[in-house]
Amino acid sequence: MNEEITRLARELGEHLVSKGWMFSCAESCTGGLLAAAMTDTPGSSQWFDRGIVSYSNAAKQDLLNVHAATLERFGAVSEETAMEMAAGVLASAPLSDLAISTTGIAGPDGATPGKPVGMVCFGFAARAGQGVVTRAETRVFEGDRQAVRAAAVGFALSTALE
Repeated sequence: MNEEITRLARELGEHLVSKGWMFSCAESCTGGLLAAAMTDTPGSSQWFDRGIVSYSNAAKQDLLNVHAATLERFGAVSEETAMEMAAGVLASAPLSDLAISTTGIAGPDGATPGKPVGMVCFGFAARAGQGVVTRAETRVFEGDRQAVRAAAVGFALSTALE
């Protein structure tokens, strides 16, 4: 992990501890890098609950309850899917209060019209009272596969800190 990601993961961990919260993540294009960044941080067992890598559409449906209709209508790389992924991991993690998901096109192939290489959709889900609040953001990152994935992890961590 690069120094910036290590710093952000540590800061997010400290923030979660200060709130008494646990964290979970659901990853597609980042393939476990977000979970790795979090668990590389000493003391992460105090605030990290689980990470699910759901690369295929079938895994997104089976493990995260992403609806087939969402995947058919919007595709795996969409804000709609990202929000369902984040809500799905939060639903499977009763100890967690915050969840982040990533789904995108890290490259070098896979671009489709309107979805370029480097496009990553993020889902953020948090418990609020008796329900769950979700939101999504999309970014397009430059660089090769490794750079896109690292940038996605950095963005996910920094956005969770906002």
